Amino acid sequence: MGMTARVLAVDAGNSKTDVAVVAADGTVLATARAGGFRPPAVGVEEAMDTLAGAVEEAFTAAGVTSADHVSACLANADLPVEEETLAAALHARAWGTRVEVRNDTFAILRAGVAEPRGVAVVCGAGINCVGMRPDGRTARFPALGRVSGDWGGGGGLAEEALWHAARAEDGRGAPTALAESLPAHFGLPSMYALIEALHLGHILEGRRHELVPVLFATAAAGDPVARSLVDRQADEVATMATVALTRLGLLEEETPVLLGGSVLAARHPQLDDGVRDLLAARAPKAVPRVVAARPVLGAALLGLDAVGAPEEAHARLRRHFEP
Repeated sequence: MGMTARVLAVDAGNSKTDVAVVAADGTVLATARAGGFRPPAVGVEEAMDTLAGAVEEAFTAAGVTSADHVSACLANADLPVEEETLAAALHARAWGTRVEVRNDTFAILRAGVAEPRGVAVVCGAGINCVGMRPDGRTARFPALGRVSGDWGGGGGLAEEALWHAARAEDGRGAPTALAESLPAHFGLPSMYALIEALHLGHILEGRRHELVPVLFATAAAGDPVARSLVDRQADEVATMATVALTRLGLLEEETPVLLGGSVLAARHPQLDDGVRDLLAARAPKAVPRVVAARPVLGAALLGLDAVGAPEEAHARLRRHFEP
């Protein structure tokens, strides 16, 4: 009979996967890392195989063969039906007696709060927002892009910047310095040359995200079109947070609003100040702050919540990841 750990925590994002094996007292027995978790691109089973490498490495290092509870915060678990599919696939691997699957945004939220209460807005490649209360109630959005009403994130900002720059160059739109700064980033002389390079695949689709810092630099230099896009992103972040707070009945209570993901973590002054000013007006009791903690801490804390671990176990776990 193999040894059993209390919690197996999984934070699986599009670019990397972190796992941690945690004892009943909150001691971290082992951690491991693997590549990105992308079921839509490679299929559920192949995505689970990526996870399996990290889980087996951590179990071996911890000297255990399973866990009581698997707390998995996964990218691409956007709809309840996707959570059910992924939970079934995790059950089939028999890594733990009980399995709980959540969207990976919940890991960022739980990592940044002392109790399971608050709202998190994550703005990385896309944008997402979740909220939770200690009684188990949550607020969330499908977060599938424009089809589900989302605007922004790194991908959306890059696309919008290209649109305005293209129209500025050919005269359909207002002039903007983006028409020079975006192609210049790739060493190209014009938007026409950049459009051609993107269309023909000379510049790979995956490099579009490089244009987001260019957009922010152009905004910081005073360009009105670039500044308007940053303002719109701030409005979107504040809107999602305010709606989540409203849905959870937390508008009238002092509540943490955690800001995460590469775009918000970069602390661009215009975006950061914009979000805080808008929240001060719309949700005065909200307490916004950028979260720096590793999301796998949040997945592990959710696991300890689920097994009813005492407060000192939570504190010990937190000390491991936030020395």
